[in-house]
Amino acid sequence: MDFILQLIAFLAVVAGTTFSVLGVLGMIRLPDVYTRLHATGKVSTFGVILLLVAAIDWTPLGFGKGLLLMLFLLMAGPVASHALSAAAYRLGIPMQAVRDDLEAALKHKGKKKRKEEGRGKEKKKSKK
Repeated sequence: MDFILQLIAFLAVVAGTTFSVLGVLGMIRLPDVYTRLHATGKVSTFGVILLLVAAIDWTPLGFGKGLLLMLFLLMAGPVASHALSAAAYRLGIPMQAVRDDLEAALKHKGKKKRKEEGRGKEKKKSKK
């Protein structure tokens, strides 16, 4: 049984380290902030989770504590990446993408908001 736990821990460490290295390579090789954040945010989250699996498997760390750490990491990692990329977009950092879906959505939202504001003014005028 001890050999199986060691094997699982070893494989989790190797896979977690591989994911982490791929995240670093993505950060170095990819062209802009947004794709770099995508690479590091997704890959490093899974790398750390696999390293936590190895730690839970091999050390006397409680299973509940490790599971709680994984849950917090899965919730906080993507939120942090999203917040950083939203801040970069609002600062106007250029994107080297083929299309910008967020720009189109913001333009559509702005038109819809102006249209609703115009309807509100018409209702106020008709009440008078």
